[in-house]
Amino acid sequence: MAPSRYFRTYHRFPLHYPVIFGGAPFVGEGILTNLSLKGCSILCDREVLCGSEVRVSMLLPNQTQALSIELGTVKWVQGEQFGVEFLRIPLPAQLRLNRTLRVELIQLLKSRVDETMVPAVFSENPVPPAESVPRRS
Repeated sequence: MAPSRYFRTYHRFPLHYPVIFGGAPFVGEGILTNLSLKGCSILCDREVLCGSEVRVSMLLPNQTQALSIELGTVKWVQGEQFGVEFLRIPLPAQLRLNRTLRVELIQLLKSRVDETMVPAVFSENPVPPAESVPRRS
């Protein structure tokens, strides 16, 4: 039987923040490369084993305290990058994560609106002004 295909439930936002992670036999530092409500990807120079349980602390901007994920599991490893699924997050940390991602979502939506609001004169195929279109009598 072929393995089932994996689909993410939540959007992952591309972010780059410092992280500290650790499991039973190791501790490491890395860079968060993306973040969602239920997981993240981390770039590091340490070997991490798929299936390992980890604790993750993220240093988010404009926040004095690190955001702590009490328990996660390494779902995939590709070279120096690995993905973590969040299994246990304390409520205050979950609320901070929600706020952080809400801000990222608002910024993403604003950037998409800004892209669609670019005047036609800046697009590749500008629409001529109404007065320059020949009229048929």
